[in-house]
Amino acid sequence: MNWQHHAEALAEAVAHRSSRWHPLVATTPRHIFIPRWWERDGDGYALHVPQNDEEWLPATYADKSLVTRVGPLHADHAKPDEHPTGRPTSSATLPSLVINMHRHACLDPADSLLYIGTGSGYGTALAARYLAHPEQVTSVDVDPYLVAAARDRLDATGLQPHVMTVDATGPLPLKAGSVDRIVSMVSVRTIPPSWLDALCPGGRLVTTIAGTSLLVTAEKNPDGGATGRVQWDRAGFMPVRHGDDYPPGLNALLHTAEQQEGEDVTTGPYPVVDVEQAWDLDSMLSVTAPGIVHRYRQDGEQRTAIMAHPDGSWARATATGAGRPTVHQGGPRRLWNILDEVRAYWLSNGELPVRGARVLVNAEGRTILARGGWHVKL
Repeated sequence: MNWQHHAEALAEAVAHRSSRWHPLVATTPRHIFIPRWWERDGDGYALHVPQNDEEWLPATYADKSLVTRVGPLHADHAKPDEHPTGRPTSSATLPSLVINMHRHACLDPADSLLYIGTGSGYGTALAARYLAHPEQVTSVDVDPYLVAAARDRLDATGLQPHVMTVDATGPLPLKAGSVDRIVSMVSVRTIPPSWLDALCPGGRLVTTIAGTSLLVTAEKNPDGGATGRVQWDRAGFMPVRHGDDYPPGLNALLHTAEQQEGEDVTTGPYPVVDVEQAWDLDSMLSVTAPGIVHRYRQDGEQRTAIMAHPDGSWARATATGAGRPTVHQGGPRRLWNILDEVRAYWLSNGELPVRGARVLVNAEGRTILARGGWHVKL
């Protein structure tokens, strides 16, 4: 099997030749970590099992994420006729993003690293090869099968980092102050106290805020908290999970919002927007009013955006082109009004304050974002 030239092409795409990551990407067999995966198929997913190297290698050495688990069903265990429709629960993250997260950690070869979200194991492999010894890496995941499979595949590449089954938001099997760096490949709403406990004084963590594209770096303070910043880069990861799958979604409420007349019907001041594709807007809305889910469709010039929240609030905005929308809303809160307030702030101030904000975390994990006169407690 001639996988090396595919790996070399991937290295050229994701790392400068002067980077220490370039030779590692060029010589790490990513295909070993992704023997099968899921591909989008209508409203669900279809299993992709490569039949030959011509199918396998170009896909696994592309700079793209490959979904390996949907709901509780891993691609390794799936039958060809299965078409799960749940949310992705694990993936092999695109290599450029893996490297970027490690870069933000400012890794030194002598560092010890806690890598949260083992997933396929490929990111763990790169870190284990970057550091002086693979044993300096502790990689954790909540999923026992992901841990077992990654451990076997890492071993096949000659690497034996510590790989453990752990809910990373709870107690960690690490000594207090024993870790120099933490890189999280899952998103969290606030920084878990166990991360701060494991991190040594002056140690650095890198993570993302759940429901946003906000990438946070922070360094541990002497008082046990951490101080850092929301980086100008963007990154998005699946939210951390605590079991086999995520809680049920809001499909029923979204369906209601799509059909029902609102308790409150108004004309909005701004055009309909696909919020999830407007990353800064989505991030600002998520830190302001967490938990909102979105659905958007466009039929010709007709645009419809739907919002729903677990508290029962919902909104539907419909417009032709960039015209002012008709907005139907119901439930205890007016979600579209909250969105419009964020958009009004943006127009008034020229930008949204979440990107570049300071991050202040106390020892219990309470997390505050602040920039200028704006702040929010997550």
